[in-house]
Amino acid sequence: MYLNKITMAKILIATEKPFAKIAVDGIKEVAETAGLEIVLLEKYTEKAQLLAAVADVEAMIIRSDKIDNEVFDAAKNLKIVVRAGAGYDNVDLAAATAHGVVVMNTPGQNSNAVAELVFGMLVFAVRNFYNGKAGTELKGKKLGILAYGNVGRRVAHIAKGFDMDVYAYDAYCPAAAIESDGVKAVSSQDELFEKCEVVSLHIPATAETRQSINYALVGKMPKGGVLVNTARKEVINEPELLKLMQERTDLKYVTDIMPEADADFRMLEGRYFSTPKKMGAQTAEANINAGVAAAHQIAAFFKDGCTKYQVNK
Repeated sequence: MYLNKITMAKILIATEKPFAKIAVDGIKEVAETAGLEIVLLEKYTEKAQLLAAVADVEAMIIRSDKIDNEVFDAAKNLKIVVRAGAGYDNVDLAAATAHGVVVMNTPGQNSNAVAELVFGMLVFAVRNFYNGKAGTELKGKKLGILAYGNVGRRVAHIAKGFDMDVYAYDAYCPAAAIESDGVKAVSSQDELFEKCEVVSLHIPATAETRQSINYALVGKMPKGGVLVNTARKEVINEPELLKLMQERTDLKYVTDIMPEADADFRMLEGRYFSTPKKMGAQTAEANINAGVAAAHQIAAFFKDGCTKYQVNK
């Protein structure tokens, strides 16, 4: 239905941080099969380049690129934006809705990549960042998963291979669904932090969650606790976490999102690590999965109006 109205619709791949070539090739194959045209804007350095590129396209595939009201104003023909990945807080959903643009994400495509990174950083942390001193093992430790979505489920699955005791809390996921995976459901995030030596964060940045990982909550963790963040920087109350870690020298923090206070956290020698840039989805497989999924969703949208993964209203 939609494709009949738009002949040879253009899809802009707008990626300041580009997809791998194999992912772009996969996107092009899906698009061309559906009768759609691909336009590339990679490694752009100024917003003006993005504003010029969106002027005559009907669809966009993005990664962490910021799509705000100014972009929607410039994109007069735009019908759909797909964020290749799970998070979509880089897109102004209200502005999209006001402009009649559908916004989608590609849930689950990056899940394994992020989950594997959790354990890469976690082993690094419990082995004292490989400084030559004796560390600890993960076997038998209690792992708490905060938010039991696609990534949280994958983290739970991998944790069982380490013989960890797995707990989870998700305000929007029934306890029965968590328990059916052989994971212990707890009744609150307070209980999760109180029980678990390791807590892995998988919550989105929302009005409810921003700054929620704070002094009081993390302070409930048992001695030797490790906090792992592969979610969003905004969920951490940095001043309070830093204050707590200065007071409690047994705690460690490893994150895939460099804090604003990175220099201050680095003073906590042997207890903090941050990747230099967000690495959760940085695998060849995740690149391909998310990009190709985005292309399929756009093709389905123009073919029959499918909005299965729409995140705005």
